[in-house]
Amino acid sequence: MNLNGRKFVMVSSTASKVDPDGPTRFEYWEDDGLVWGSYTGDTVTQGRFVGTRDGAEVTISYVHALVAGGKAAGKATSRIETGDDGRLRLVEEFSFEGDDTPHVSVCAELP
Repeated sequence: MNLNGRKFVMVSSTASKVDPDGPTRFEYWEDDGLVWGSYTGDTVTQGRFVGTRDGAEVTISYVHALVAGGKAAGKATSRIETGDDGRLRLVEEFSFEGDDTPHVSVCAELP
């Protein structure tokens, strides 16, 4: 299981409503357990993340600029799951810096 070059789209989040016509899109890169990437979408103008993968668990730190203005940062841990169609899903538990409220999002790999 390697995330290098894989692209995902957010399908649900407890932190915000996901726009089905313009959801946040993520691009992952991986080399020897180091994971990094970028994202942009309905509430985010530009975002970056970096972290590690250990088996089916990915741990990252992230920061992004918001469409509404301002920025957000935080930490997340994702569980990688494989669907019946062979595509990956990321089930992510995350929180924003300065706010301990736990959130969950789900991202599906693009074909």
